[in-house]
Order: sequence, then structure tokens, then C-alpha cells
Amino acid sequence: MQQSTHSPQSQSLSASAIDSAAPLSNLQKTYAAIPRERPHTPLLDTVDAPIDLKAFSESQLITLADELRLFLLYSAGQSGGHFGANLGVIELTIALHYLLDAPQDQIVWDVGHQAYAHKVLTGRRDKLGSIRSKDGLTAFPERAESVYDTFGVGHSSTSISAGLGMSLALRYQGRTQTVACIIGDGAMTGGMAFEAMNDAVQQDADLLVILNDNDMSISCSIGGFSRHLATLWESGYQVDISDAGEPILCQRPDMQAFDRRKRHKELRDVPQLEDNLFKAIGFTYFGPFDGHNIPELLRVLSIAKQLKGPVLVHIYTTKGKGFAPAELDPVGYHAISRLPAEESEKEAVKDSLITSTPLLKYSQVFGQFLCDKAAADEKLLAITPAMEEGSGMIEFARQFPKRFFDVAIAEQHAVTLAGGMATQGVKPIVAIYSTFLQRGYDQLIHDVALQNLDVMFAVDRAGLVGEDGATHAGVFDFAFLRCVPNMVVAAPKDENECYHLLNTCYEYQGCTAVRYPRGVGTGAVIEQPVQFYPIGKAVVESVLGQDDAPNKLALLAFGTMVATAQQAAESLISDDVESPCQVHVVNMRWVKPLDTHLLETLIEQGITHIATLEEHMIMGGAGSAVNEYLLNESPAFKHNRPAILNIGIPDRFVAHGSQVEQMADCGLDVSGVVSQLQQLLK
Repeated sequence: MQQSTHSPQSQSLSASAIDSAAPLSNLQKTYAAIPRERPHTPLLDTVDAPIDLKAFSESQLITLADELRLFLLYSAGQSGGHFGANLGVIELTIALHYLLDAPQDQIVWDVGHQAYAHKVLTGRRDKLGSIRSKDGLTAFPERAESVYDTFGVGHSSTSISAGLGMSLALRYQGRTQTVACIIGDGAMTGGMAFEAMNDAVQQDADLLVILNDNDMSISCSIGGFSRHLATLWESGYQVDISDAGEPILCQRPDMQAFDRRKRHKELRDVPQLEDNLFKAIGFTYFGPFDGHNIPELLRVLSIAKQLKGPVLVHIYTTKGKGFAPAELDPVGYHAISRLPAEESEKEAVKDSLITSTPLLKYSQVFGQFLCDKAAADEKLLAITPAMEEGSGMIEFARQFPKRFFDVAIAEQHAVTLAGGMATQGVKPIVAIYSTFLQRGYDQLIHDVALQNLDVMFAVDRAGLVGEDGATHAGVFDFAFLRCVPNMVVAAPKDENECYHLLNTCYEYQGCTAVRYPRGVGTGAVIEQPVQFYPIGKAVVESVLGQDDAPNKLALLAFGTMVATAQQAAESLISDDVESPCQVHVVNMRWVKPLDTHLLETLIEQGITHIATLEEHMIMGGAGSAVNEYLLNESPAFKHNRPAILNIGIPDRFVAHGSQVEQMADCGLDVSGVVSQLQQLLK
């Protein structure tokens, strides 16, 4: 699935030994722990490009799968990152690169959570430990990183559209390369995937789609489509492929060997397998096949890739395959943290027992508010597009199952669904990551704001998100939300303010958004009883420096940048001996509506300089909103024009790295802000 960014629940692992040869079947080994030392992988070490696989025998490919799985376990322990999905597609990745001629043939991954094995086999093995780190490999496929990465991804459900575009362009140019799209069952729930399949049939395109069905996205897959896939599996039959490429209905040979959770007590009729959704659309369908059986994959895909028209091969895999803990807990092992230093491990555990209460994540604050408010107001309904865990909604879903709606990876539907609900006298809350709200933007404008419906958006993962990089950064939401009429946009400075702004926007009758970041807060205690803040009213946090200072700076901070603004102001005052300065630190709290009354008051009080500070793109952001008001509407600004500086993210995509590194790279850490303010004051 997604959306990454996700991002998803992470698991910190501590292990020191490997169950080196416990056979799960005659094809794969399984491991019980993550190795700390680089494992011995003699076959894998000979693979510097996919062409090196061509000389391998089938038995060597099976050995290679074991080595690659072990190497990925080791690498994940060193760097952290997406985990379960990568272990699940090792055999498929090997089979594709063995059969196809990349980079001439195009392999298109969906989301990219599962592309680590692909990176290893395409010349990036020795760099994999740098993944998600500054200047290291990206978390997802990226065209600039390798000629084997045919399309940059990060959001889900895009692979079939992109692959279809490639296929049609190749056909137009008279070229005959194979285009293979790998998409998971979670990503297939996104409407864009069905739009692309419909068009592929319309265009009669030569396109190979491989549905990697592991019954999971980040969470368990849900909905009618998931039930349909379960039905195909539970029939005990498959549509096999003959040597001539013809479909053959037969009993599945591995039906006893594959241990799959049953979704239904009764098996469906066998003919339903032939009348499946993909065939009904117009695809030639084969499957389901065991996605961990390399000889079977080689047989099926070698024939399927030669067929004309749109073809779908349905395989079943196990998320976390070959690592026993991940197979038992695929949600918890969707992504992991790097292994702790071995010598400090016991001390770290000891320290964690004696430290104060851990800081709350903003998603936990939202989850707490959701449960508290739902207990007090029966009108509250909550919607998420496949981000139950990441958005902090697990407890709400448990306590209020009839009021919780996970719509799968369907952001457009989630927004319009909320609009429809709002017409019937309830109060829907859409919990969505900032980067994914971009996918429902037309619906936000047309189906919610234009009709001024009473919908609240809880916008998580706003700002820079660290290792997931540019695909998951939520740095455009101020701009695309504040320009929409009827929208109210709030930006809390900490956990306590987040809780009360959620309540304020919930109680407001109309379209609202509360925008908060990934990760933990500052440690602010959530105060009770719950408060209702005045809409559009900022708060002066502090005034530092002397009243008679020649320079008076208003530092207008939005959201979590308030803490940075306070530290920068303190540093500025202590360092500014030659040119004394007074600094007014303002928590703007609202991006729309702005507290224009406070802006007028500050200018009338003799402010000589104004700086805005936001973890958002400078272009179109909250600082731009301040500029627009001052230049176009402010009476005070016409008579006393202070110098203005907007501090934020520059006009470029910010590469992956830690959040600290990204902030420093953009000049949004304390020292970077101070430096910019000093230039302004000069």
C-alpha cells in the first residue's frame, strides 16, 4: 500500500542469532532473527546487474532467494525501513529480472515499499545500508537513481497507469519491449488502478500486470475487492496457463501447502473463478499462483510475457516471508527501526524504565481526542483511507466500530463520502496524511468546500517527514487549503494546542482542517476541560528585549515552528549587542483566517521588521498570506512599511534524510533561522 509514507507503525528489533537453516518448504529457508554481521552470500555477491542472473540455474535462483532474504534482513537491521513487503516479493523480483531484459523491458513498481530486492539486483547492493539516509538511496524507486527505476513512486495505485503510458508510447514508436506492472492487493483498491485497467482494455495494450496478493497493504486489506480475491483463493482452483498461453481451469496443486486465513466459512462455486472481476473488465486472467515458488513463477511468467493484449497474473505471497516474527505480525513489521547498539542495549532498556512518561505522538493526540469527543457526541463519524494505525485510530475503531469507516486506498472517495455524510446531520472527520490529501483535492473543493459542508480534516504528517523523502512530505497544504473559499485552517504549536484546535474545528460549523506533523510533540500536557479557541486569533507568546531598541521584530510563527521561533528570538537577543533588537514572538495558530487585527496592532506599535516562519513551502504558504494582507488590505502598512522576510522551505523538493537534517538543509533549524533574521535586521 501507501502510502508511507505511509508513516506506518514501526518495530524496533533486537536480535543476535539466526535460525540458519530451518526449512519452511523444499524451496525456502526461514529465519528467526536479524543478523548483526554481514552474512555470507556468495551467489548474491556475483550479481551486479540483472544480466548476471541469466547464467543461473533454477536451483541457483532458489539459493539466491535465500541469500537475498538474509541480506535484506541484515540490511534492515542496519538502516531500518520498509520490511515485510520486501521479504514477500523476493522470489517474484528474481523471476522478473531473470526473464525480462531490463532496463530495455520496463518493470514498474507500485508504491515502492517492496522495491529493496529490486535495488539489490540492479547494482545497488553495497549501497542498500544507506537507504533513507541523507545522500543515500531513496526509500522508493526514483528515476534519477537508476536506469532500472522506470518510474518514481511513493503513492499507491499508480503503476498500471504509468505502465500503460509506457506501453502505448512504445507501440507508437514501433518498439516491442515488455512492460510489467507489479501492484499489491491494497494498492489495487485505489480507483486509479481500475481507471487504468479499463483504459488498457480500451486501448488493447500489450501490458502485463502482476497482482501481488498478500491480503495486506499496511493494514489488512478490506472491502468487496479483498473479499473477491479471497473467493478466488478459497475456491481451491486456479486458471492455469498452457504452453500456448491458453487458460486452463484446474485444481490448485499447492492448496494443501499454503496456509491462508479463511475469510468465509463456505467455499464459492468453482465457475466463479472464471467469471472474476479482471476477466469481466477484459483482461486475460491467470492465477492464483504461489508467489514463492520460483519454478512455477518462471513457467507462468515466461509464457504470460509473450501474450498480446492486457494480461493479469494473480499471485499469492506472504508479507514478511522467511522471517518468522514478521510472518506472525505483518502489520507490526511493515517497517522497522535499525537495531540498537549491542553493548548499550541493556542500558537503553534500563533507562527507558526510569525516564518520565514518553512524549505523545501527534497521531496519539488525535486518537485521544477522537475517543473523547465521540463519547460526548454521537454525531461524530471518522473516515480514513487505509491509515487506521498511522492516524492513531485503532482505539477509536475498537470502541466505536459502527462509527469508523476505513475506505481502503481511496482518498477521493473518502472526501466525497464525508461530504455525503455531512448532508445528513452528522459530523464526519477525515483523518488523512497531508501528502495523500493532495489526491482528494478536487473533491475537497467541489464536494465539500463549494457546498460549505460541515466536514473536518485531521491532516497528519504535515511538514517534512524525514526518511520517506519528497514523496511523503506534507509541504503544500497551507497553499492548497487556504486558497479555497469557506476553508478554515489551523496549525497547532504543540500537543495541548493540537487537542484543543481539533475540538475548536470540530465545533465549528463548516469546512475545517487541523494540520499537525509526524512524530512526537514537545511534552506539553493536554489540559482539561477541553477548550474552544477564538477562530482566527493569534497569541503573543513573548516579547524579548528592550522597549527602546531601535529594531523591533515581529516573528510570526505557524504551527510547530513556534518553539523554534522562541529559541531563535532568545539567541538573537543575547547575541545582538551592536544592534539592539526587541522581538515579539507570535503563535499565529490560524493560517486562515489570519489575525489581521494583531498585524495592524503590531505595525501601529512601531514594528520595523516582520518575519514569518513555517515548515511549508515559502511559495504560496502562510507567509504569502501575510504578505497578501499587508500589501493589499492593511491600512497601517501603507503608512509604516516594515521590512518583510518569509522563512520556510525553498522552491525545491527536499531530499530524504532525518527530519533534523532536512530542517537544517532548509535553514529551518534554530541557527539557520537566526542567520536569516540577522540578515533581515541588517
